Amino acid sequence: MTNSLYYKNTGKIALASKISVQVRARMFAKFMATMQPDAEHRVLDIGVTSDNRNQEANYFERLYPHKEKIVCVGTEDNIYLEAEYPGLRFIKIAPHKPLPFDDNEFDIAFSNAVIEHVGSRESQNAFIKEMVRVSRSFFLTTPNRWFPVEFHTAIPFLHYLPPTIYRKILSMFGETFWSKEDNLNLISKNELNTLFLGTDGVRMDSVKLFGLPTNLIAYRNLTN
Repeated sequence: MTNSLYYKNTGKIALASKISVQVRARMFAKFMATMQPDAEHRVLDIGVTSDNRNQEANYFERLYPHKEKIVCVGTEDNIYLEAEYPGLRFIKIAPHKPLPFDDNEFDIAFSNAVIEHVGSRESQNAFIKEMVRVSRSFFLTTPNRWFPVEFHTAIPFLHYLPPTIYRKILSMFGETFWSKEDNLNLISKNELNTLFLGTDGVRMDSVKLFGLPTNLIAYRNLTN
């Protein structure tokens, strides 16, 4: 079984892991209801992981009914997905490089909880531009910075502090990987709106738990 740094704290708090699975199921249901994909739509999943231990990992590949229409990309070695889901195609990509696809090559791009891992706001904006370039429609999710529990570290409230202070404290507690902007740069609703400025037809949504948005969603549906 393969481990990924991006899932290194999964299971640290059992309740957080359970909530994460439930939230992902809700996001997938929202994707299906919002985007209404059919068996002919070509789908690009941007940001699969090498982790195959946890239900949270690569849940889109597990749940999506038309696996032969999925092309997925990631920076880790995820070729095992092709054997696990026959018909699916995996392509390894380099961070901060253009996607190896033509303009509008895909009907739908899907990206779950990836944009917070690509670095600065400038890098996040470049990530969005590439996603928009290669797809007619898209569905992007990211954890809400203002949800009380930060699910990557399973630490509550600490991420409410200014980023420089938050990262310094994380480093002091041994969470050096998550303390670096390149590895975790949380996004609020207002910041997500700003990142999509200039992109036509974008709509915002969220998944909630106890009335609070756990995850933010930005999407555009031009397929129907």
